[in-house]
Amino acid sequence: MTSLPVRPQHAGHAPSHGSLSEMVDGDRGRIRAIGHLTSQGADLISGTADSLRGNGHTRVVLDLQGVRSADGAGLDILLDLRTRFAASGGELLIEHLPQAG
Repeated sequence: MTSLPVRPQHAGHAPSHGSLSEMVDGDRGRIRAIGHLTSQGADLISGTADSLRGNGHTRVVLDLQGVRSADGAGLDILLDLRTRFAASGGELLIEHLPQAG
């Protein structure tokens, strides 16, 4: 599993309110996000999910349990991504979808 920070962080510190980190398990096709979800973070998660799909995962799991807050634009991007996956015969399973706020 690799950790890919969306915005720079200080080592050993949790993401600040304005940042998001993702941890990717390329073997299982799983992305875990931690922090604050914005449209920028959602775009990067989308790229990671598309990369996993390009590597042969027809099902990608996005775990948002660690997302403390999310804006509507970021959530819309992820929901659109789920629709795109379905339209191409894949599946994006979003776990623990937060409310915008």
